Formats: sequence, structure tokens, C-alpha cells
Amino acid sequence: MKALLCKQFGPPDSLVIEELPSPRPGPGEVVLSVKAASLNFPDVLIIQNKYQFKPPLPFSPGSELAGVVKEVGEGVSGFKPGDKVIAFTTYGAFAEEVKTEASRLVPLPEKMDFVSGAAFLLTYATTDHALRDRGALAAGETLLVLGAAGGVGLAAIEIGKVLGARVIACASSEDKLAVCRSHGADATINYSTEDLRERIKLLTDGKGVDVVYDPVGGPYTEPAFRSLAWRGRHLVVGFAAGEIPKLPLNLALLKGASVVGVFWGDFARRQPKEFAHSIRQLGRWYAEGKLRPHVSQTLPLEKAVDALKLMAARQVTGKLVLTVS
Repeated sequence: MKALLCKQFGPPDSLVIEELPSPRPGPGEVVLSVKAASLNFPDVLIIQNKYQFKPPLPFSPGSELAGVVKEVGEGVSGFKPGDKVIAFTTYGAFAEEVKTEASRLVPLPEKMDFVSGAAFLLTYATTDHALRDRGALAAGETLLVLGAAGGVGLAAIEIGKVLGARVIACASSEDKLAVCRSHGADATINYSTEDLRERIKLLTDGKGVDVVYDPVGGPYTEPAFRSLAWRGRHLVVGFAAGEIPKLPLNLALLKGASVVGVFWGDFARRQPKEFAHSIRQLGRWYAEGKLRPHVSQTLPLEKAVDALKLMAARQVTGKLVLTVS
């Protein structure tokens, strides 16, 4: 089977596609035939040894896929060969076949195709955990979404609207903001041409926002945090801008505000019952047409290097998905 391999840490150009033996499952494991795998920003970081998980070399990047169960190992229950599933793997998904723990699978929702399935789980489940569990976003509150045209950003817009919030979407171009509006954003801010704090003041009549969804970090975190209303919550989701910002903690004191970490991977592992409830709720919202994964482009697995270059250059709106024939 073919797989994209990281044999030495570096930029996307350092990756190669090679033929490897098909994996075999051990106890509690399954082997999946990959049909589609989506890109997430950590995929760019992990190949450069800049991510919190450090897989041993060589490895295949890719943390999210949809496919068909090919083989199950000893002790696996609930899944059988032929089942259509979504899997979250941390790494390994950019290949024709992948071995992973059965606990990392969820059934592919009925009427969902493989491309949408590959674009669904990490973005929506991370965001559901962030907004409902960590942020306690309530109907009538105002949600500010940074990096709103990315996969998790668009998921935040949609889930925010499902929960009854007013959503302000922030992105770096008018084309990206148009996509945000098409997914339900009530107002938008172009932070490459507008002053973020002043625009938030204008849009909230000076009251500020209740929740900030921040997968970006860098220079936007502090002005967004300064724009929180009393008892606001700033959700730390990631650092796509590359810089981990530092906040003056007196701001949290003066606003009665909270800085709240969002680590979905450990949430899924430590709180399996709550994780399962979240997945069921997301499936219901999808079936009701309230969630619409935005796949801006699909490329074959053989073009994975080009796909990672687009992700590294922040030229992806929504999700980019690799397909496996």
C-alpha cells in the first residue's frame, strides 16, 4: 500500500510517497482502507517537529480520515469488516491503509459521504467541546471567532448559531468573510484592514463579546481578550499564527474573565461518556442540516505535498481533503 512518509523533520517538500506492507491489527486494533483524509493545521506542525505529539520517524502525517474497516484484531467489538467509519489518529492517515485503536473510531453518519466524513469529526467535535463544555456559550450571548474561515472557525460559526448566539466572524480577506457569512455569521471583521478592537466596540455597542473562540493566537489574542465583556471566556484552541501570545493577567482580574484551555484529544480520552454524547449530538445536528462541512478542495493522495503547502501558506478555506482511489 502507498503512504506519504515523513522520514526526516522538515517542510512538506521533504515528504515522500512510498510502497509499504499492509499493516496487521493487534489486540484492540483495526486496519482501515482509507477513502478520504482531511488536512488540519497540526499536520503542518508535526512534520516539522513543532507539535506536542512527537511520533517516531518514519511516520505518515494525517490525523483524520473516513474509510472502511478492512480487518479487526482480537478483542474488538462494535466494529466489523465492511463498516464505514470516521477515525481520528493523531498521525498516519495519509496512506491507503492505516492501523489504529478501535476506540478511535466512530460510525460514519447515515447519508454522509466519505469526503464529508473526513472533514467532520475533528473540527466539529473540537468546537462542540469548546463552545458547550468549556465556554458554556448560551443563547443570546455574542461569540467572536478568530480564523473564522478555517475548518474549526466555520464549525464555530455553525455551532454558535445552533446554540442561539450572535456570531462575529474574523478573517483576513473579503473572500474568506463571504464564506463565513454563507455559513451563518451575523457580522464580520477583516482584521487585515480593520482595527479589531474598534470594530468589536462598534458591533457590540461597547459591551464587548461573551466568548472568544481562538484557534489563531499571535497578534490577535490580546486585542480579542481586551474586547471581552464582564465574565467573558477566552477559549484557547490553537496557535495557527505560529506565535504563542502572552496576556497581562490583570486584564482577567479587571473583567472577571477566564482563559480556558481546549484540549479535545485528552477530553475524548479522559471523558469517554461525554465524548460519546457530543458525537451523538453532532450527528443529530448534521442529519437536521444544521452542520455543513465546507470542503473547498479535494486532491488525490499523490498530491499530498501540494496540499500541505497550501495549508502551510494558509490558503485553505474550510477543509482540504485528500482522496484515495
